Amino acid sequence: MKKFLVVPLMMMMYTGYAQTTDAQLRKNREYTGAVARQKQYHAIYQLDKNDPKVIQKAIRNINNALNDPRLKGKLQIELVAFSAGTDAYLKGSEYEEALKALVGRGVIVAQCQNTLEERKIPKEQLYDFIALVPSGNGELIIRQAEGWSVVKP
Repeated sequence: MKKFLVVPLMMMMYTGYAQTTDAQLRKNREYTGAVARQKQYHAIYQLDKNDPKVIQKAIRNINNALNDPRLKGKLQIELVAFSAGTDAYLKGSEYEEALKALVGRGVIVAQCQNTLEERKIPKEQLYDFIALVPSGNGELIIRQAEGWSVVKP
């Protein structure tokens, strides 16, 4: 008798689970993203690798954020390079036009002064539109304390 009760009970439990799962899947499918309720959003992107895939990803991620319709007119972004990320800012790199385009969209494109000193790179070797900050890590610390999102592509 117990065997006959267990099977229907298990079928009822499975049916209930399947219905819940279907509802959850439908709810998830209908989700369209967080609502941007704040007046202003801030993000600082960290660039510390001389890896073309990482550099291109950082630039692409920034452009995607700037193009997000929820954030239009509400977003301030900074891209700070230090360590090996500095190479993206050196004259002759393949990123000049992409970096200029970011600046043209209001992005602060900044370089760590400490890295220049440690690597003995004269400021003149950087594109002339690059801003300088005393330290990349200091910039990240200050911005995060001010409520900025820190993004490492």
